[in-house]
Amino acid sequence: MVKKDVLQVAILGAGTVGTGVYKVIDHLQDEMEHKIGCGLIISKILVRDASKKRDGIDESLLTDQWNEIIGNPDIDIVVELMGGIEPAKSYIMEALKTGKSVVTANKDLMAEHGKELLDLAEEHGCDLMFEASVAGGIPILRPLKHCLAGNHMSEVIGIVNGTTNFILSKMTEEGCGFEETLKLAQDLGYAESDPTADVEGLDAARKMAIMASIAFHSRVTFNDVYTEGITKITERDIAYAKEMDRVIKLLGVTKNTKDGIEIKVHPMLIDKNHPLASVNDTFNAVFVRGDAVGDVMFYGRGAGELPTASAVVGDILETARHIKNGCTGETGCTCYKHIPIKPISECKSKYFVRLQVEDRAGTLASISSVFGNNHVSIERIAQKQSKNGNAEIVVITHKVKEKDITNSLTILSTMPLVKSVDSVIRVY
Repeated sequence: MVKKDVLQVAILGAGTVGTGVYKVIDHLQDEMEHKIGCGLIISKILVRDASKKRDGIDESLLTDQWNEIIGNPDIDIVVELMGGIEPAKSYIMEALKTGKSVVTANKDLMAEHGKELLDLAEEHGCDLMFEASVAGGIPILRPLKHCLAGNHMSEVIGIVNGTTNFILSKMTEEGCGFEETLKLAQDLGYAESDPTADVEGLDAARKMAIMASIAFHSRVTFNDVYTEGITKITERDIAYAKEMDRVIKLLGVTKNTKDGIEIKVHPMLIDKNHPLASVNDTFNAVFVRGDAVGDVMFYGRGAGELPTASAVVGDILETARHIKNGCTGETGCTCYKHIPIKPISECKSKYFVRLQVEDRAGTLASISSVFGNNHVSIERIAQKQSKNGNAEIVVITHKVKEKDITNSLTILSTMPLVKSVDSVIRVY
């Protein structure tokens, strides 16, 4: 038991989330004794420019000197909310080495260097908490680590990027194009001026790497995740999805199979009756399948000042209780297995394929022959419309290997009768 009347916290970064954390802790001051058994205050906030005023934050707490935090033995918890790899990684490592526990929301860092940092925390008997790195205000990492520890997890599926979910929801509801809807997302503050990390699936891929590592107890990094974004999704794809009683979502999908861990992020057509199909706007959801619990879904705000601050403060209070009771460092890295990553070429899925072809006799037979010769079984093939001597062909396959659909499309794209392959979208 640590005999301290008040624990001290330093926050690195006073942006949207940092400001939210400050507000939430300030709001909870009267309840700290009941929640953690002692007081808890923010004693320092590291910023780039300490002379710049920040609305709602006590200016006396601001500093631009890291040494005022790392060199202060009274600071118990460092909360990293800067983002990016450096200097965040160096600051976290220094904090852990000096015995300070760390809370972070940094998905980039945890997806690429999580094992290194968790091992360092364990070595120095510190906590390293990162609930907010995956789904904002939605609790998912602690449930996977603790509440669902009695399960062997077989699958985790997630809508874990609010920007892309907003874009696809608006395209579905209002029939807008991608570029138009992206601009709306930027105008509303849901998308950055450079939206690459969101619309190309990189943000979601980092989150899926973290969840897969915890769910399957085997290290998965960002570079292991096969990733496609939503920039090629068109109004026509959305219309076909509706016709099939489906919606298009950017999904992160990871499965623990006998051949290794499948992990990928890409658009998928999903049945409108699936629980994830009704997750719209900027909301996130994670669908988990365990052998004992069955199917469980976690749903809520995946980003924003206060939702993300909620997860960060939850980690701060948990860490404070551990410090107070002298039991930090008990939950380190849980990756005690070494499961291989299954190559994307060997992963199976159903596919929706849309092609523009010459409108003449024998075209459907020729296309079907190419698919059949490459072990692609067709569930449905149909000519949808004709214009200027061309026809649009839509193909739905049975579950087939990625390498077989890729080989088929490579051959089709070289055939004179195929004018273009317009869409290739997986079907859940």
